Amino acid sequence: MKRTATAVWKGTLAEGTGTLDTQSGAMTGAPYSFKGRFQDESGKSGTNPEELIAAAHAGCFAMQLSHFLAENGTPADKLDAVATVHYGPADGGGFAITESAIALTGTVPGIDDAKFQELANKAKEGCPVSKALGAIKVSLDAKLA
Repeated sequence: MKRTATAVWKGTLAEGTGTLDTQSGAMTGAPYSFKGRFQDESGKSGTNPEELIAAAHAGCFAMQLSHFLAENGTPADKLDAVATVHYGPADGGGFAITESAIALTGTVPGIDDAKFQELANKAKEGCPVSKALGAIKVSLDAKLA
């Protein structure tokens, strides 16, 4: 299986602009820019690579956990996973992604907290995006609703 995305960038880093397209069509011409990445904390001026990594991580984690919960005989009614990617100055200069922190609230009938925590941690460790992010800290705060 292969998935693709295309980035087109025009201009310099600080003044340029770009667009992103995904194979699925879920994103077509999505704008991104220096301002959107480094200056606009509201996130309203377009997407950025860190936001896309966060979306991929939250989605992958939730899917992996749903599988483990179903295997356990306790399928989830709802998994609300928010991944927050930390980006900033790096040791030695430049900038780096340093962490992806997942906050999870799960509505899972028939499961106790200990088993829920076990399966959530197993999903955190086993989801393919978590594995791809192996160079950074991946944390999890999981709660039952």
